[in-house]
Amino acid sequence: MIRFGIFGAGRIGKVHAATIAKSSKAKVVFIADAMPKAAAELAKSVGAEVASIEDIIKSKNVDAVLIATPTDTHADYIELAAKAGKAILCEKPVSLSVARIEKCLKVVEKTKAKLMIGFNRRFDPNFANLEQRIRKGDIGTVELVTIISRDPGPPPVDYIKRSGGLYRDMMIHDFDMARFLVGEEFVVVQALGASLVDKDIGKAGDVDTASVQMQTASGKICVITNSRRATYGYDQRMEVHGAKGMLRAGNVHNTTVELANGNGFQGDPVLNFFTERYGQAYANEVDSFIDGVTKGVSARPNGHDGLQAQKLADAATKSWSTGKPVKVA
Repeated sequence: MIRFGIFGAGRIGKVHAATIAKSSKAKVVFIADAMPKAAAELAKSVGAEVASIEDIIKSKNVDAVLIATPTDTHADYIELAAKAGKAILCEKPVSLSVARIEKCLKVVEKTKAKLMIGFNRRFDPNFANLEQRIRKGDIGTVELVTIISRDPGPPPVDYIKRSGGLYRDMMIHDFDMARFLVGEEFVVVQALGASLVDKDIGKAGDVDTASVQMQTASGKICVITNSRRATYGYDQRMEVHGAKGMLRAGNVHNTTVELANGNGFQGDPVLNFFTERYGQAYANEVDSFIDGVTKGVSARPNGHDGLQAQKLADAATKSWSTGKPVKVA
Protein backbone atom coordinates (compact mmCIF):
# COMPACT_ATOMS: atom_id res chain seq x y z
CA MET A 1 0.00 0.00 0.00
CA ILE A 2 1.56 3.28 -1.19
CA ARG A 3 0.93 6.08 1.31
CA PHE A 4 0.56 9.54 -0.24
CA GLY A 5 1.01 13.06 1.01
CA ILE A 6 -0.64 15.61 -1.28
CA PHE A 7 0.67 19.15 -1.61
CA GLY A 8 -2.15 21.39 -2.80
CA ALA A 9 -5.91 21.07 -2.27
CA GLY A 10 -6.99 23.01 -5.34
CA ARG A 11 -8.72 21.72 -8.46
CA ILE A 12 -6.01 19.27 -9.56
CA GLY A 13 -5.20 18.22 -6.01
CA LYS A 14 -8.84 17.22 -5.56
CA VAL A 15 -8.85 15.22 -8.80
CA HIS A 16 -5.74 13.28 -7.82
CA ALA A 17 -6.84 12.74 -4.21
CA ALA A 18 -10.14 11.23 -5.35
CA THR A 19 -8.31 8.84 -7.69
CA ILE A 20 -5.87 7.71 -5.00
CA ALA A 21 -8.69 7.25 -2.49
CA LYS A 22 -10.38 4.80 -4.88
CA SER A 23 -7.22 2.73 -5.41
CA SER A 24 -6.73 -0.64 -3.73
CA LYS A 25 -2.96 -0.11 -3.93
CA ALA A 26 -2.68 3.34 -2.34
CA LYS A 27 -4.22 5.73 0.16
CA VAL A 28 -4.02 9.43 1.01
CA VAL A 29 -2.48 9.94 4.44
CA PHE A 30 -1.92 13.71 4.57
CA ILE A 31 -3.10 16.87 2.80
CA ALA A 32 -1.22 20.18 2.88
CA ASP A 33 -2.41 23.52 1.54
CA ALA A 34 -1.78 27.19 2.24
CA MET A 35 -5.55 27.53 2.79
CA PRO A 36 -6.42 25.56 5.98
CA LYS A 37 -10.11 25.28 5.08
CA ALA A 38 -9.36 23.78 1.66
CA ALA A 39 -6.93 21.29 3.19
CA ALA A 40 -9.43 20.28 5.89
CA GLU A 41 -12.29 19.79 3.42
CA LEU A 42 -10.21 17.63 1.07
CA ALA A 43 -8.69 15.63 3.92
CA LYS A 44 -12.16 14.87 5.27
CA SER A 45 -13.41 13.75 1.86
CA VAL A 46 -10.64 11.16 1.41
CA GLY A 47 -10.11 10.07 5.02
CA ALA A 48 -6.76 11.81 5.47
CA GLU A 49 -5.26 14.26 7.97
CA VAL A 50 -4.09 17.83 7.51
CA ALA A 51 -0.35 18.40 7.91
CA SER A 52 2.31 20.88 6.85
CA ILE A 53 4.49 20.15 3.83
CA GLU A 54 7.52 19.99 6.13
CA ASP A 55 5.86 17.38 8.35
CA ILE A 56 4.75 15.31 5.35
CA ILE A 57 8.29 15.26 3.97
CA LYS A 58 9.67 14.19 7.36
CA SER A 59 6.99 11.56 7.98
CA LYS A 60 7.98 7.90 7.92
CA ASN A 61 4.35 7.09 7.13
CA VAL A 62 4.56 8.65 3.65
CA ASP A 63 6.00 6.78 0.65
CA ALA A 64 5.12 9.24 -2.11
CA VAL A 65 4.16 12.87 -2.55
CA LEU A 66 1.93 14.42 -5.18
CA ILE A 67 2.80 18.05 -5.89
CA ALA A 68 -0.12 20.19 -7.08
CA THR A 69 0.98 23.57 -5.73
CA PRO A 70 1.84 26.75 -7.71
CA THR A 71 4.56 26.32 -10.34
CA ASP A 72 7.18 28.39 -8.55
CA THR A 73 7.23 25.87 -5.68
CA HIS A 74 7.60 22.68 -7.72
CA ALA A 75 11.39 22.44 -8.01
CA ASP A 76 11.95 23.18 -4.32
CA TYR A 77 9.44 20.57 -3.21
CA ILE A 78 10.81 17.98 -5.63
CA GLU A 79 14.28 18.44 -4.17
CA LEU A 80 13.06 18.21 -0.56
CA ALA A 81 11.02 15.08 -1.29
CA ALA A 82 13.86 13.46 -3.26
CA LYS A 83 16.31 14.01 -0.41
CA ALA A 84 13.76 12.48 1.99
CA GLY A 85 13.50 9.34 -0.15
CA LYS A 86 9.95 9.88 -1.37
CA ALA A 87 8.62 8.96 -4.80
CA ILE A 88 7.30 12.07 -6.54
CA LEU A 89 4.46 12.83 -8.95
CA CYS A 90 4.59 16.54 -9.82
CA GLU A 91 2.24 18.55 -11.97
CA LYS A 92 3.85 20.25 -14.96
CA PRO A 93 6.07 22.19 -15.23
CA VAL A 94 9.00 21.54 -12.91
CA SER A 95 9.83 25.24 -13.30
CA LEU A 96 9.50 28.05 -15.82
CA SER A 97 13.31 28.20 -15.85
CA VAL A 98 15.29 25.60 -17.81
CA ALA A 99 18.33 26.26 -15.60
CA ARG A 100 16.26 25.62 -12.48
CA ILE A 101 14.90 22.38 -13.92
CA GLU A 102 18.42 21.18 -14.73
CA LYS A 103 19.56 21.97 -11.18
CA CYS A 104 16.54 20.13 -9.75
CA LEU A 105 17.11 17.05 -11.91
CA LYS A 106 20.68 16.80 -10.65
CA VAL A 107 19.27 16.36 -7.15
CA VAL A 108 16.79 13.76 -8.42
CA GLU A 109 19.61 11.87 -10.16
CA LYS A 110 21.91 12.05 -7.13
CA THR A 111 19.24 10.75 -4.75
CA LYS A 112 17.94 8.19 -7.29
CA ALA A 113 14.42 9.41 -6.58
CA LYS A 114 11.46 8.26 -8.69
CA LEU A 115 9.99 11.31 -10.41
CA MET A 116 7.02 11.48 -12.76
CA ILE A 117 5.89 14.75 -14.38
CA GLY A 118 2.14 15.23 -14.87
CA PHE A 119 1.76 15.29 -18.62
CA ASN A 120 -1.57 13.53 -18.27
CA ARG A 121 -2.48 13.54 -21.96
CA ARG A 122 -0.11 10.65 -22.60
CA PHE A 123 -2.55 8.58 -20.52
CA ASP A 124 -5.72 9.55 -22.37
CA PRO A 125 -7.08 6.23 -23.73
CA ASN A 126 -7.48 7.61 -27.27
CA PHE A 127 -4.07 9.29 -27.49
CA ALA A 128 -2.33 6.35 -25.81
CA ASN A 129 -3.87 3.95 -28.31
CA LEU A 130 -2.82 6.19 -31.19
CA GLU A 131 0.80 6.21 -29.94
CA GLN A 132 0.78 2.42 -29.50
CA ARG A 133 -0.40 1.95 -33.09
CA ILE A 134 2.37 4.24 -34.32
CA ARG A 135 4.92 2.08 -32.48
CA LYS A 136 3.35 -1.07 -34.00
CA GLY A 137 3.97 0.37 -37.46
CA ASP A 138 0.35 0.82 -38.54
CA ILE A 139 1.23 3.94 -40.57
CA GLY A 140 4.90 3.27 -41.22
CA THR A 141 7.45 6.00 -40.61
CA VAL A 142 5.91 9.14 -39.10
CA GLU A 143 6.20 12.17 -41.38
CA LEU A 144 3.78 14.84 -40.19
CA VAL A 145 1.96 15.45 -36.87
CA THR A 146 -0.87 17.95 -36.40
CA ILE A 147 -2.10 18.82 -32.89
CA ILE A 148 -5.08 21.08 -32.16
CA SER A 149 -5.87 22.37 -28.67
CA ARG A 150 -8.50 25.04 -27.99
CA ASP A 151 -9.92 26.08 -24.63
CA PRO A 152 -13.60 27.06 -24.33
CA GLY A 153 -12.57 30.47 -22.98
CA PRO A 154 -9.54 32.39 -21.69
CA PRO A 155 -8.46 32.40 -18.04
CA PRO A 156 -8.41 35.67 -16.04
CA VAL A 157 -5.70 38.13 -17.06
CA ASP A 158 -4.27 37.94 -13.52
CA TYR A 159 -3.58 34.26 -14.18
CA ILE A 160 -2.03 35.05 -17.56
CA LYS A 161 0.43 37.47 -15.94
CA ARG A 162 1.93 34.72 -13.74
CA SER A 163 1.49 31.74 -16.08
CA GLY A 164 4.68 32.15 -18.11
CA GLY A 165 2.66 32.70 -21.28
CA LEU A 166 0.59 30.49 -23.59
CA TYR A 167 3.56 28.56 -24.99
CA ARG A 168 4.80 27.61 -21.49
CA ASP A 169 1.41 27.19 -19.84
CA MET A 170 -1.00 25.78 -22.41
CA MET A 171 1.02 24.55 -25.38
CA ILE A 172 3.58 22.75 -23.21
CA HIS A 173 1.19 19.77 -23.11
CA ASP A 174 1.26 19.69 -26.89
CA PHE A 175 5.06 19.92 -26.98
CA ASP A 176 5.19 16.82 -24.80
CA MET A 177 2.64 15.01 -26.97
CA ALA A 178 4.62 15.88 -30.09
CA ARG A 179 7.77 14.29 -28.62
CA PHE A 180 5.71 11.32 -27.41
CA LEU A 181 4.22 10.67 -30.85
CA VAL A 182 7.23 11.39 -33.06
CA GLY A 183 9.78 9.64 -30.84
CA GLU A 184 12.53 12.12 -31.79
CA GLU A 185 13.74 15.46 -30.47
CA PHE A 186 12.83 18.64 -32.32
CA VAL A 187 15.76 20.84 -33.32
CA VAL A 188 14.06 23.95 -34.73
CA VAL A 189 10.91 25.84 -33.66
CA GLN A 190 9.04 28.66 -35.40
CA ALA A 191 6.04 30.37 -33.78
CA LEU A 192 3.30 32.86 -34.59
CA GLY A 193 0.95 34.41 -32.05
CA ALA A 194 -1.66 37.13 -31.56
CA SER A 195 -4.22 38.37 -29.04
CA LEU A 196 -7.46 37.91 -30.96
CA VAL A 197 -9.68 36.70 -28.10
CA ASP A 198 -8.92 39.23 -25.36
CA LYS A 199 -6.91 42.37 -26.02
CA ASP A 200 -6.03 42.57 -22.31
CA ILE A 201 -4.06 39.34 -22.75
CA GLY A 202 -1.99 41.11 -25.38
CA LYS A 203 -1.52 44.10 -23.08
CA ALA A 204 -0.23 41.66 -20.44
CA GLY A 205 2.46 40.56 -22.89
CA ASP A 206 0.97 37.24 -23.98
CA VAL A 207 -1.00 35.73 -26.85
CA ASP A 208 -4.29 33.83 -26.90
CA THR A 209 -4.05 32.46 -30.45
CA ALA A 210 -0.90 30.69 -31.62
CA SER A 211 0.67 28.25 -34.04
CA VAL A 212 4.04 26.53 -33.94
CA GLN A 213 5.97 24.54 -36.53
CA MET A 214 8.75 22.21 -35.41
CA GLN A 215 11.12 19.84 -37.19
CA THR A 216 13.41 17.01 -36.11
CA ALA A 217 16.92 16.42 -37.42
CA SER A 218 15.58 13.65 -39.67
CA GLY A 219 12.98 16.01 -41.18
CA LYS A 220 9.78 15.01 -39.38
CA ILE A 221 7.41 17.96 -38.94
CA CYS A 222 4.87 18.86 -36.27
CA VAL A 223 2.31 21.68 -36.46
CA ILE A 224 0.55 22.78 -33.27
CA THR A 225 -2.30 25.29 -33.05
CA ASN A 226 -3.75 26.70 -29.81
CA SER A 227 -6.60 29.07 -29.04
CA ARG A 228 -8.04 30.36 -25.79
CA ARG A 229 -11.52 30.38 -27.39
CA ALA A 230 -13.71 27.61 -28.79
CA THR A 231 -17.43 28.40 -28.74
CA TYR A 232 -18.29 24.70 -29.02
CA GLY A 233 -16.35 23.30 -26.03
CA TYR A 234 -12.90 21.91 -25.24
CA ASP A 235 -11.37 21.08 -28.63
CA GLN A 236 -8.68 18.37 -28.45
CA ARG A 237 -7.67 16.62 -31.67
CA MET A 238 -4.58 15.21 -33.32
CA GLU A 239 -3.56 13.57 -36.57
CA VAL A 240 -0.40 11.64 -37.41
CA HIS A 241 0.47 11.06 -41.07
CA GLY A 242 2.96 8.40 -42.05
CA ALA A 243 4.45 6.63 -45.04
CA LYS A 244 1.70 3.98 -45.05
CA GLY A 245 -1.33 5.91 -43.81
CA MET A 246 -2.80 8.17 -41.17
CA LEU A 247 -4.00 7.89 -37.57
CA ARG A 248 -6.44 10.39 -36.10
CA ALA A 249 -7.91 10.96 -32.63
CA GLY A 250 -10.98 13.20 -32.45
CA ASN A 251 -12.93 15.01 -29.76
CA VAL A 252 -14.94 13.29 -27.03
CA HIS A 253 -18.61 14.29 -26.99
CA ASN A 254 -21.17 14.16 -24.19
CA THR A 255 -22.83 11.28 -26.04
CA THR A 256 -22.50 9.70 -29.48
CA VAL A 257 -26.22 10.26 -30.21
CA GLU A 258 -27.01 12.12 -33.44
CA LEU A 259 -30.26 13.63 -34.68
CA ALA A 260 -30.87 13.61 -38.42
CA ASN A 261 -33.71 15.58 -39.99
CA GLY A 262 -34.39 18.18 -42.65
CA ASN A 263 -31.85 20.51 -41.05
CA GLY A 264 -29.05 17.96 -41.38
CA PHE A 265 -27.14 15.99 -38.73
CA GLN A 266 -26.85 17.30 -35.18
CA GLY A 267 -24.72 15.84 -32.37
CA ASP A 268 -24.03 16.56 -28.72
CA PRO A 269 -21.39 19.15 -27.78
CA VAL A 270 -17.84 18.10 -26.94
CA LEU A 271 -16.91 17.80 -23.27
CA ASN A 272 -16.56 21.27 -21.81
CA PHE A 273 -13.17 21.41 -20.07
CA PHE A 274 -10.03 19.53 -19.12
CA THR A 275 -11.28 18.01 -15.84
CA GLU A 276 -14.07 16.35 -17.83
CA ARG A 277 -12.18 15.60 -21.05
CA TYR A 278 -9.13 14.19 -19.28
CA GLY A 279 -10.76 12.65 -16.21
CA GLN A 280 -9.76 9.13 -17.26
CA ALA A 281 -6.30 10.31 -18.27
CA TYR A 282 -5.68 11.71 -14.78
CA ALA A 283 -6.83 8.42 -13.24
CA ASN A 284 -4.63 6.35 -15.57
CA GLU A 285 -1.67 8.64 -14.83
CA VAL A 286 -1.94 8.11 -11.07
CA ASP A 287 -2.46 4.35 -11.54
CA SER A 288 0.68 4.19 -13.69
CA PHE A 289 2.67 6.07 -11.05
CA ILE A 290 1.42 3.78 -8.27
CA ASP A 291 2.28 0.67 -10.31
CA GLY A 292 5.73 2.05 -11.01
CA VAL A 293 6.42 2.73 -7.35
CA THR A 294 5.04 -0.67 -6.33
CA LYS A 295 7.12 -2.56 -8.90
CA GLY A 296 10.19 -0.34 -8.55
CA VAL A 297 10.32 0.64 -12.23
CA SER A 298 11.18 4.03 -13.72
CA ALA A 299 8.34 6.47 -14.32
CA ARG A 300 7.46 8.16 -17.63
CA PRO A 301 7.06 10.97 -18.41
CA ASN A 302 10.07 11.76 -16.25
CA GLY A 303 12.13 14.82 -15.41
CA HIS A 304 13.94 14.71 -18.76
CA ASP A 305 10.59 14.84 -20.56
CA GLY A 306 9.66 17.87 -18.48
CA LEU A 307 12.97 19.54 -19.32
CA GLN A 308 12.66 18.95 -23.07
CA ALA A 309 9.09 20.24 -23.19
CA GLN A 310 10.20 23.39 -21.36
CA LYS A 311 13.03 23.93 -23.85
CA LEU A 312 10.51 23.78 -26.70
CA ALA A 313 8.19 26.19 -24.88
CA ASP A 314 11.05 28.63 -24.34
CA ALA A 315 12.09 28.34 -27.99
CA ALA A 316 8.52 29.01 -29.15
CA THR A 317 8.26 32.05 -26.88
CA LYS A 318 11.54 33.40 -28.24
CA SER A 319 10.52 32.71 -31.84
CA TRP A 320 7.22 34.56 -31.36
CA SER A 321 8.95 37.57 -29.79
CA THR A 322 11.70 37.77 -32.43
CA GLY A 323 9.81 36.59 -35.49
CA LYS A 324 12.60 34.15 -36.31
CA PRO A 325 13.07 30.36 -36.13
CA VAL A 326 14.90 29.19 -33.00
CA LYS A 327 17.25 26.21 -32.88
CA VAL A 328 16.95 23.86 -29.89
CA ALA A 329 20.01 22.11 -28.51
